[in-house]
Order: sequence, then structure tokens, then C-alpha cells
Amino acid sequence: MASVKKFQATFDRAERERVARFRCEVLGHVVPPPPEGFATWDEYDGSRPPGRRDAAFACTDPSGAGPRLFFQRVPEGKTGKNRLPLDVRVGTGLVRKERLAALEAECARLLALGALRVLPADDHDESCLVMRDVEGNESCLD
Repeated sequence: MASVKKFQATFDRAERERVARFRCEVLGHVVPPPPEGFATWDEYDGSRPPGRRDAAFACTDPSGAGPRLFFQRVPEGKTGKNRLPLDVRVGTGLVRKERLAALEAECARLLALGALRVLPADDHDESCLVMRDVEGNESCLD
């Protein structure tokens, strides 16, 4: 029998720290402590070669259950639909009005963090809300 493996999800982003901090807030993740010998991530980053500074940022699930999210800087901006949406499941197990209320409440929280609402949930199939993060990457609240 195969064992379950831990994994890291890596995202190419122009604004890697901004998007990472947004995802920390959305998912309840935290920024891990800087490497040993450095008081802050800024101090660590300043010790790196010029071409590697501000190149990446990560956040982790404080419980250790979820994957580490790694955001790496790329020179180009978003040009099309993102290939790996990071959907957030807030309505699992809920139906009808309760499900829609949970989706709307989470949508309001994310709007306050800088997200944009693209499409509303459908009252008939209670599907999902389509959102865009602070860099314009699509994902769903379902």
C-alpha cells in the first residue's frame, strides 16, 4: 500500500510576497520563522546574492496538516487563466441558504483583504463564487 506524501504547491507570481500574505490570511496559514542565524526574513533576504533577493516567499499550515505554499517571482505578469486555481472550501456539508450564507460571509472577508468577486453563486445548484486574488488570479469559494 502506498503511503500519503506531503507536498508543496508552488506558484509563479509577480508579487510573490503580497500574494503569499493574502493566502496566509485566506487559509489561516502563517509565515514560517526565518532561517537560523537571521532575526527576520528581510535580514535573510539581504544576505542573498542580488539576483536572488525578493525571489520567493512561503507560508505554511500551522497545524502541519496542509501543504506548504511557495510563491516564486517571475518576470512576466499574468497573461491568461491560471492553471492551478487555489479554491477554498467553506461550504462543505452545507446546503441551500446555509451554504450560500457561508459563501457570502467568506466572500465579504476576502473582499476586505483585497480580493475581487467575479461571479456569484447560483441559487439553484449552490455551485461556487468565483473570486480573484490580489494579483488577479482566479479561484473559487465552494
